[in-house]
Amino acid sequence: MKKFNITIAGGGSTFTPGIILMLLDYLDEFPIDTIKLYDNDGDRQKTIADACEILLKERAPEISLLASTNPEEAFTNVDFVMAHIRVGKYAMREQDEKIPLKHGVVGQETCGPGGIAYGMRSIPGVLELVDYMEKYSPEAWMLNYSNPAAIVAEATRKLRPNSKILNICDMPIGIEELIAKNLGLSSRKEMEVDYYGLNHFGWWTDIRDKQGNSLMSKVTEHVSQHGYATDGTSELEQQESWNSTLKKAKDVQVLDPSTVPNTYLKYYLYPDYEVAHSNKEYTRANEVMAGREKFIFGECRDIIEKGSAEETKLTIDEHASYIVDLAKAIAFNTKERMLMIVENNGAIINFDPTAMVEVPCIVGSKGPEKLVVGEIPRFQKSLMEQQVGVEKLVVEAFEEGSYQKLWQAITLSKTVPSAKVAKDILDDLIEVNKAFWPELK
Repeated sequence: MKKFNITIAGGGSTFTPGIILMLLDYLDEFPIDTIKLYDNDGDRQKTIADACEILLKERAPEISLLASTNPEEAFTNVDFVMAHIRVGKYAMREQDEKIPLKHGVVGQETCGPGGIAYGMRSIPGVLELVDYMEKYSPEAWMLNYSNPAAIVAEATRKLRPNSKILNICDMPIGIEELIAKNLGLSSRKEMEVDYYGLNHFGWWTDIRDKQGNSLMSKVTEHVSQHGYATDGTSELEQQESWNSTLKKAKDVQVLDPSTVPNTYLKYYLYPDYEVAHSNKEYTRANEVMAGREKFIFGECRDIIEKGSAEETKLTIDEHASYIVDLAKAIAFNTKERMLMIVENNGAIINFDPTAMVEVPCIVGSKGPEKLVVGEIPRFQKSLMEQQVGVEKLVVEAFEEGSYQKLWQAITLSKTVPSAKVAKDILDDLIEVNKAFWPELK
């Protein structure tokens, strides 16, 4: 069986060790020759890379690891690029969250003004990776799960229309694992789902077992009472901010009790509640920096100091197994059914054909084939049209360097109460993003 060469773009990310551990778990199904790490922050990446090198020597010595800040070295002779970059790191995420909150608006990394700010930083970063891949490994595929996925996907659709880039998100995967747990199933793989929407903005309309029997009535009943909460033992429920998010889904579901919603819809449908329950001084970014960031880098330094990863507390990133499913589908033409972010083009009949929608696809060696969803109800369609308008305006603002269009994008977001507030937020965001955004005129 062929062994694959993989580049992980964003090699200094806290998610990199978990992804490498997950790849090791699937070596029988997806053999690997070389893993390359690429990051533009060499110092940050070195800590992760040195720890991962020790880990690989102990657990899979046949795999080579190379860490580089040189694009030619990192992207030459690879089959897949797995991209999870965060332009501006957590310091800029903190600004994305705190600036809107200062103006009484939802402060969230992928939703509302914060997501728009992050999108403006992510677009050039992801396009740069696509260009490196096409220059040095033109046959490779990019599996992109860099956020905010909706804006990044629209940017690649418009600005790199022929690129071999697949945009995916692990959020539905995480929710489906919780749904499976509540149904008494061992894994989401025992379910088949119908889902439609935009990234971080969608609805499950049916969930079936592998024999085709609908489990939806049980799912909707649980969500209407408890949201996505389980017995409290899941990793997400251990984090206070996520715990409240999972429970809040029951209030979102009330608006269409026949479906179950993506958790992020709470930011659009209950923005006043979210602002009232946010700590303007200590946001999710601070939680991650004090928690995950500190833990992962601490564990990596510990491995380096001991020269061994045998006692490490680093764990497999289970959610990331969908990345291997996707790579396998491309490599071995498995025709895996997966949720993907793709150009609509008829999947949702009564919706903008150029919108990047998240729908089930059958994935093989030529990429994803969309399954037709059909017509969607007016409520969801109207919400999605407003949000697609935001995403398209952000990409146009980036492309044209347009202050006007970015102001329009923020004003159009359902999380923002007025054009005046939108302008105040935009002016503050421009100030802190000078090193990352194009100059706006």
